[in-house]
Amino acid sequence: MSTTTDDNQQPELTNGDVKSPSQDEIHSTHNPNSPNQDLDPKGEEQQLKQVQNVESENVGKTELKEEGSKTFTMRELLNELKNGDGNEGSEAAADSATPRSQENTQQHTEKNSAAMDLINSITGSDEEGRSRQRILTFAAKRYASAIERNPDDYDALYNWALVLQESADNVNSDTSSPSKDALLEEACKKYDEATRLNPTLHDAYYNWAIAISDRAKMRGRTKEAEELWKQATNNYEKAVKLNWNSPQALNNWGLALQELSAIVPAREKQTIVKSAISKFRAAIQLQFDFHRAIYNLGTVLYGLAEDTSRTGGHDVSSNELYSQSAIYIAAAHALRPNYSVYTSALKLVRSMLPLPYLKVGYLTAPPVGNPIAPHGDWKRTQFVLNHEGLQQIHSDEQRRMLPGDKTSNGRPAIKIDIQDIVSVSPCADLTLPPGPSICIDTIHGQTFLIADSWEYLDTWLDAIRLVYTIFARGKTDVLAGIITG
Repeated sequence: MSTTTDDNQQPELTNGDVKSPSQDEIHSTHNPNSPNQDLDPKGEEQQLKQVQNVESENVGKTELKEEGSKTFTMRELLNELKNGDGNEGSEAAADSATPRSQENTQQHTEKNSAAMDLINSITGSDEEGRSRQRILTFAAKRYASAIERNPDDYDALYNWALVLQESADNVNSDTSSPSKDALLEEACKKYDEATRLNPTLHDAYYNWAIAISDRAKMRGRTKEAEELWKQATNNYEKAVKLNWNSPQALNNWGLALQELSAIVPAREKQTIVKSAISKFRAAIQLQFDFHRAIYNLGTVLYGLAEDTSRTGGHDVSSNELYSQSAIYIAAAHALRPNYSVYTSALKLVRSMLPLPYLKVGYLTAPPVGNPIAPHGDWKRTQFVLNHEGLQQIHSDEQRRMLPGDKTSNGRPAIKIDIQDIVSVSPCADLTLPPGPSICIDTIHGQTFLIADSWEYLDTWLDAIRLVYTIFARGKTDVLAGIITG
């Protein structure tokens, strides 16, 4: 999420990108499954409904084919070329050319010539860019040669698509030349060919989706952009189906859906927004400290709250949605307090929290000390969550009490300290009262609670997990400052 950079201006919520390790590194050609690198997102000024450049922040492992051809991430590709080893895989692949591929050699030569003309037209805006482009041009020639020898070499097609995509990113942003879009279009064609030959290349679908997204962003809020965003979401879906354990792909999928929701007719918008929410939430469930997805979930909920306040018609009130949005933005800030983007956004939404708590709401709970009590003994009561833990309260006036205090009438209350938590998960147990249930496993045993709806179950699960993650990352004092300061 980015905001205005002028401290005197009111920050506007916008979406947070997954960015590559630095602005001068490969922008879209990474494996989406490698460990995170903690880097600040770009601070461009955009509205909440605008989705910025979607990129991976990871570098993956080299995958080796049996034939010896290599599938690279962009960083690995550049390193191989600098070391003079980038042609080994292509030479090995050339030996396995099929009769069909030999028949298509002339056709591929013509295609390669057009792509090479585009590559050769890029010079770079500074010395570093020019140096990088020389390496990319060298790589393009090698992969073009490999594909001419064997058009079925899907690894060479994939790696050449990476080169084309990075070359597009190397185009001067101030130029009016159509070369950037043309390079991205050529990259998309190469990804298409590679995935036709090998439909299991999940990295190809992922990077293909990013290239399509970049093309869509050049077209603003147009029908052509809408079709491109739909293509991007379809490719993210394919990438996730092939490799479900990819929080970065899920996050980028959510961003593409969020962008699409700003273009489609109003009657389609809410369904797409809900789908985006589910993708961000799935990314967080795979990686609880994935602050960018946490932040993005906060922004999409903020946008939904804005729409609901204007038009109504949502199951959850706009005030509740604003409060949910603030929880995620506060959590993102707690995990990365030095990110000015998160800090500015927090200033806008902090007042929407139920201070001095992070979350206040109702859960149905058993009597204290009797988790298997008859269903009739379970009561719907208020709970509060802050940086220290989750506690049951028995009356509105006791909302001001901090967890750990006794209630004024002496009634016992459920209290769960964050540091005691082992796991938090939804559960399905026929012995529990009907409804969406939560199991909080602690060092002292299990506590079962029932949420009012499945939507509220998700927000409770996320909130408790986020507070625990913040505790585990040693940032509890930051969260405490947000809700008590």
